[in-house]
Amino acid sequence: MRRRSAVLLSTAALAALALAGCSSPAEPDAEPTGTPADLCAAAADSGPVVESLSVSDASLDEGTVTVDFDTPLEVTDFERQVVVEGTGEPIESGQFLDVALTAYNAETGELYGTAGYQPGEQLPQQISPESTLGLVLGCAPIGSRIAAVFPASDASPTALVYTFDILGVTPTAAWGEPQEPVEGMPTVELDDDGAPTVTLPDDLAIPETTQLATLKQGDGVEVQDGDQVLVQYRGVRASTGEEFDSSWSGGTPAQFGTDQVIPGFTKALVGHTVGSQVIAVIPPAEGYGEGEINEEDLTGETLIFVVDILATQHAAAAPAE
Repeated sequence: MRRRSAVLLSTAALAALALAGCSSPAEPDAEPTGTPADLCAAAADSGPVVESLSVSDASLDEGTVTVDFDTPLEVTDFERQVVVEGTGEPIESGQFLDVALTAYNAETGELYGTAGYQPGEQLPQQISPESTLGLVLGCAPIGSRIAAVFPASDASPTALVYTFDILGVTPTAAWGEPQEPVEGMPTVELDDDGAPTVTLPDDLAIPETTQLATLKQGDGVEVQDGDQVLVQYRGVRASTGEEFDSSWSGGTPAQFGTDQVIPGFTKALVGHTVGSQVIAVIPPAEGYGEGEINEEDLTGETLIFVVDILATQHAAAAPAE
């Protein structure tokens, strides 16, 4: 199999370099702060170096961005400039943005690669005035293309040239087509924000293996084994109906790997599509283990999870031989 370049960076590395390059971002689970005005003010200044770049204005949907510049490009400060101003709504603090990247070596002009133009390439990023993404994007409208130059840093020994395409905003609740309820499964009602309330039937059957039902059928890419996912979820005990864990209660979606959760939760993710809402009845064998039900932990408990699949990032493919 032919490889494009021996130095081509993975999508994760591209994103990591960009988001580590000019500031320390806020903690991932920190509550986003700031008003739209704060986000506008957070945008870094332009400058002579970024303004010297020649950036193509091809459609953001095409996924092809070219940047021409004289090499070596001397970058001493972080600078950014809006190259194409989108026609969508201005982005707001707290949103999860679908952003595609293109990266170049500022010294040699070599294209490192692109990330985010194909479904499943990377997860959306949450923006706030305190985040690095806030410094890069500010409050630019959806559809904008922004160029940025990053000086050499601990993350990268060479200066970098980036473009950022703001493709859209990821909803924080499942948006798929509602499906007919499955008889015998718990019922779910949603509030105005999409947060679920779970009602258990009086005759809930405890399955030997995880029982699933799709409440909303999404139209996005399918989650694969080993993916990183962005989800909303609520978990309740089958014995009492009481909540024991919830991203909704925490105030922000959760991100983790499909291999970092209990087996029953993995089944509610892998093979399902982005935009879907799935309910899972998980017996102890595929939860936290058999035993007597303990109020202190989840041993012996049958668990009910409602999971909204908001985005997925496929595991990196093995290098070609």
